[in-house]
Amino acid sequence: MSVEDAIAEISTFLGQRITRSKSDLDLHGRSESHFPPAPPDAVAYPETTEEVARIVKACATAGCPVVGWGTGTSLEGQAQAFQGGICVDFSRMDRVLDIHQEDMDATVQPGVTREALNRELRATGLFFPVDPGANASIGGMASTRASGTTAVRYGTMRDNVLGLEVVTASGEVIRTGTRARKSSSGYDLTGLFVGAEGTLGLITELTLRLHGQPEAVSSAVCGFDTVEAAVQAVIATIQMGIPMARIELMDPDSVAAVNAHAGMTLPERPHLLLEFHGSETGVAEQAETFGMIAAEHGGTGFDWATRAEDRTALWTMRHNAYHAILASRPGARAVVTDICVPISKLAEAIEATRADLRAHDVPGPILGHVGDGNFHAILLFDEADSDAVTRAKAVSDRMVERALALGGTATGEHGIGIGKLGYMEREHGAAWGVMGALKQAMDPQGIMNPGKLVPPRN
Repeated sequence: MSVEDAIAEISTFLGQRITRSKSDLDLHGRSESHFPPAPPDAVAYPETTEEVARIVKACATAGCPVVGWGTGTSLEGQAQAFQGGICVDFSRMDRVLDIHQEDMDATVQPGVTREALNRELRATGLFFPVDPGANASIGGMASTRASGTTAVRYGTMRDNVLGLEVVTASGEVIRTGTRARKSSSGYDLTGLFVGAEGTLGLITELTLRLHGQPEAVSSAVCGFDTVEAAVQAVIATIQMGIPMARIELMDPDSVAAVNAHAGMTLPERPHLLLEFHGSETGVAEQAETFGMIAAEHGGTGFDWATRAEDRTALWTMRHNAYHAILASRPGARAVVTDICVPISKLAEAIEATRADLRAHDVPGPILGHVGDGNFHAILLFDEADSDAVTRAKAVSDRMVERALALGGTATGEHGIGIGKLGYMEREHGAAWGVMGALKQAMDPQGIMNPGKLVPPRN
């Protein structure tokens, strides 16, 4: 059996919803990061769980790779078909199935995007808080255990997925978890699939924890003389127990890039971008307390945004920072680093990274979700310059080594894919082999998103 046999079988029930057109293959072979194109052999567009199960069964019979696709951000190459096979695009499975307002949960299909879900929830007084910046699909966010700007208050996808429906590598449909807020019943299979990057099965339904829309929201920008001073203000704020909804860092290079890209006029110095959620009184008290802490660390130039349109402009600027940084060097590609360390080690990790960037002559604007110790250096290079590529990857490697030495991780939110595969044994040791054993047990043919996340098969 071969991939051609799988395509022939799938076409009997999907018809025109399995395609081999060059435009579809090219689209589903791309990454937003630095990886080369890797198109699949065909793209399937299922509309039901039953169709996904039949697709996977056909691929299992043929020994054909299966790769899930949400919106295709794929910063570490997770959604690219490096070994060919069938790409399963979930864009037609994009419905909100149930909203249980009293229980504050919702059940959705994987192709629903974060923004679409929150539009649907607007009239309920509830919202889904996980905000990775991009308008990502909920299924993709679960598969990579995404987080983003609001994780410091609301947690990551790990904390906000209650249950799943999954098609396993044999084509069997299983359910994990329940709508109950806690359970002591058996292995946490929901937690196993959240972050598995499609290597164990394809998620076809998700039950999500929702949160109440805050009565009041206030955002601000504050400048500092040094990155270290800004980070120390963050650490002091967290230790004071102030419940920030977001607290983001941008270094001078990031600020310069967003100024040019978005027409902003921020002084080119380190800045914190922050947001508070709560009651009118609570938000005012939190903002006042943070203002005192920031002033103690040299923070100046507070610019408060309480109007919704001003807050939207502020966070749109932050979310578009990656594209602004790329635009600052037309034609450049980027290695997107993603380390996360204990909060107390954050200033040390950032300052050492800045020293590495200078020593290796690598442009690398820094920004990050400093409230939970996660930051990114966007390492820019000209891919035609082999020495520049080598230097950028050397900085990335040093960042990971340092993060692990400080008790941190190679990735706080972007995942492993193939981009960070080389760091897994260093971070996990023998536990990485346990992940490989789970993969072998659940996908003995190795057809589910092969070559990603777990040790390569012998």
